[in-house]
Amino acid sequence: MAQLLNQGEIQDRIGQLSGWELKDKEIERIYKFKDFIEAINFVNKLVEPAESAGHHPDLAISYNQVTVSLTSHDAGGLTEKDFEMAKTISQIA
Repeated sequence: MAQLLNQGEIQDRIGQLSGWELKDKEIERIYKFKDFIEAINFVNKLVEPAESAGHHPDLAISYNQVTVSLTSHDAGGLTEKDFEMAKTISQIA
C-alpha cells in the first residue's frame, strides 16, 4: 500500500500541477472539449496509462466536460501515485 502524504507534501505537489485543485482527500481537474466525441476520445486515452500504473482515476462525463478525480482509495487519501497520475493525465490533455 502506498504511503499517505502529509498536508505539507500535498500542498507542495498541488502547487506543481496547473489546473488541479485539492478537494478534501482527492485532487480534481475539469477538462472541457469541443463536443462529446472529443471528451470520450480524451477518456479513452487515459485507459492505457491508468492500467499500466495500476492507478485508475474517477471520471465524470457530462457532454463536453470530463471531471477527473484522483485519490488512493486503498490508502484512504492522497499518495505520490495520485500526483504522478495527475502529471500523466495533464500531458495527455
